[in-house]
Amino acid sequence: MTRFRAAILAAGVVLPLGAAHATDLEVTHWWTSGGEAAAVAELAKAFDATGNKWVDGAIAGSGGTARPIMISRITGGDPMGATQFNHGRQAEELVQAGLMRDLTDVATAEKWKEVIRPASLLDACTIDGKIYCAPVNIHSWQWLWLSNAAFKTAGVEVPKTWDEYVAAAPALEKAGIVPLALGGQAWQSAGLFDVLLISLGGKDLYLKVYKDKDGETATGPEIAKIFKAADDARKMAKGSNVQDWNQATNLVITGKAGGQVMGDWAQGEFQLANQKAGTDYSCLPGLGMNGFLATAGDAFYFPLLKDEDKSKAQEALAKSLLDPATQVAFNLKKGSLPVRGDVDLNAANDCMKKGLDILAKGDVVQGTDELLSADIQKQKEDLFSEFFASTTMTVEDAQKRWAGIIASAE
Repeated sequence: MTRFRAAILAAGVVLPLGAAHATDLEVTHWWTSGGEAAAVAELAKAFDATGNKWVDGAIAGSGGTARPIMISRITGGDPMGATQFNHGRQAEELVQAGLMRDLTDVATAEKWKEVIRPASLLDACTIDGKIYCAPVNIHSWQWLWLSNAAFKTAGVEVPKTWDEYVAAAPALEKAGIVPLALGGQAWQSAGLFDVLLISLGGKDLYLKVYKDKDGETATGPEIAKIFKAADDARKMAKGSNVQDWNQATNLVITGKAGGQVMGDWAQGEFQLANQKAGTDYSCLPGLGMNGFLATAGDAFYFPLLKDEDKSKAQEALAKSLLDPATQVAFNLKKGSLPVRGDVDLNAANDCMKKGLDILAKGDVVQGTDELLSADIQKQKEDLFSEFFASTTMTVEDAQKRWAGIIASAE
C-alpha cells in the first residue's frame, strides 16, 4: 500500500478532537474559482473532522482585493479566526503590531521544521525567531499553459519554448485564436513580467534585481531584452478582453486562446474541466527555457483572539492544515505542490510531476512576495497594468520606470 493510499484511508477514520469545546471559526481567503473552491472544501472537511466548524469567509476578486479587507478587519478590532496570505512579507506589519498569534508551540509539537520543504517556506513564517503562520502549499508562477486543440486548429506544432510560442502567434491569429490569454487585473501583468524575467534572463539576473536591488542591472541591456519580450507578450495578448485569471484560463481550455502564463493554480481549472495534462493541454515550466520555480504559495495566519475556545480551535486548524492526508487531498485539487516532504503523490499528473522534479533538484528561488515589500509590489503592479493596457508606452520608458522602483526598494 502506498503512503498516498494509506493517508487517504487514515483520513476516513479521523476522530473528532476536542469536540467538547467545538466552536465555529471564520476563515477568510480569496479562493473563489471552481478549482479553488473544490480545493478549499478539502481544508474545511479536515477541520470539521476535529469537531469544530469551518465558517467560510471567501472574498471574491483575488488577493489584491481581499488583503486590504482582511487587514482592515484585523487592525479595526474585528479579526477572523484565520486568514490566508501569500508566503512572504504581507503580514509582517500585523505581526510587528502584536496582532497575530505566535504558533511556535504548535509548530514544535507537530515537528514542522522536520517535514516542511523547502525550509524557506517556514523561514518566511518566522519573525524574530517565532513562527507566525502555517504554510499549506507551494505555488509557482513560472508556467506556460497551452491548448493543444488551438495549435492543431492553427496548423502548427505545440511549442516547446517561449521563442517557438512567439513564432507561432501569427498562425494562431490567422485562425482567429488569441495567442496569449491575459486577464485585466494588475497582479497578472506584473506576474507575467516576473516570469519572463527569470525564465528568459535566468536565476542570477532575477536575484540581482529583486534580491540585491541592483539599480545598474535594472537599467542594463539584459533587462532591455526582457522588456522586448514583454512587448511581444503585450501584442499577443491584445485580444484577451477578460478580467479574472480563471476567465483567461477558460479561453485556453476552450481553445479560444493558444496559451496563458499563469501559476500552477491554473491546473485546478483544467482538472475541473476534465482535461488531461499532455493530451488536452501542455505545460512548460520556466516557459521551456530556464526551469526554475519560485517557491511561493499560501499560508494561514491566526489573529490573536481573546476567546479561549476559538484560540483552541485555531490550534486544531493549524494542525489539520499540515496533516499529511489533508496536504494530499488539498494540493491535488489546487494544482499546487505539498509543503510536506514526506507525502507520496502517486496521483500527480504529468505537469505536477514536472514541478516535483524541479523541486527535487533544488532549482527553486524565492518569490517576489518574499523579496519585495508590499508597497514595492504594488508599484510594480501599477506599472505593468499600465504597460499591458497601453499601446503607446515604449519599452524604454517602462524599463526606466521599473528601474526606479527597484532602486527605491528596501
